[in-house]
Amino acid sequence: MARKEEPIIEVRGLTTRFGDNVIHENLDLSVRRGEVLGVVGGSGTGKSVLLRTILGLKKPDEGAIRVFGQYVDELDDDDRRALERRWGVLFQEGALFSALTVAQNVQVAYREHLHMHQDLMDELAAVKISMVGLRQGACDLYPSELSGGMKKRAGLARALALDPEILFLDEPTAGLDPIGAAAFDELITDLARTLGLTVFMVTHDLDTLHATCDRIAVLAEQRVILIGTIDDMLRSDHPWIREYFHGPRARAAFAGK
Repeated sequence: MARKEEPIIEVRGLTTRFGDNVIHENLDLSVRRGEVLGVVGGSGTGKSVLLRTILGLKKPDEGAIRVFGQYVDELDDDDRRALERRWGVLFQEGALFSALTVAQNVQVAYREHLHMHQDLMDELAAVKISMVGLRQGACDLYPSELSGGMKKRAGLARALALDPEILFLDEPTAGLDPIGAAAFDELITDLARTLGLTVFMVTHDLDTLHATCDRIAVLAEQRVILIGTIDDMLRSDHPWIREYFHGPRARAAFAGK
């Protein structure tokens, strides 16, 4: 049986650039199997770039990335497709196909990776949509008919379509009101625990960090400068970390906690 401490994602010596602009340099990061890891950092530190590089959407300029022990940029097409079936991704805006209903959006993964009858796809999509807290009537709605929170949940249902082992989230509570964000945090926590997911989450939301994350990785100075628990963050003397975790918004987020 795999131990929870086993690295499921390993980033070693990562350097990424856009032209002459160096985003990451010699960045190291390990994500443990079964943990919820939050990735934070100031504007321009490359949080979403790191996520996309792990996914193979951007090729590293230097360094290596392993997921499930496989080097992502060395896989052939068949192995790449097999790897993609083991993770799900929720991008910041949900990235739903506007011409497809919620159910049809979820079924995109089934059509791409599996061969099954339409009735079975309908049944499975309904299960995933219910799993993220959407009513069954949402199956037939189009993205334009959804609220911001419903779009997030629909995108999450699609990310969970193939029963992934890893869930990648890019600013999952961005644009949600505090009540909706808290409900989404609770949903992520419940799903991670119930399904045994490993969650890699880019976020700036202090409430989300406190409510959902086992550990936090801080990006600054082109690398991960600290990884640890909320308590580790609060004890750090690094200027950015102190400002982020001890500032006015932090005091509001952690009041009474």
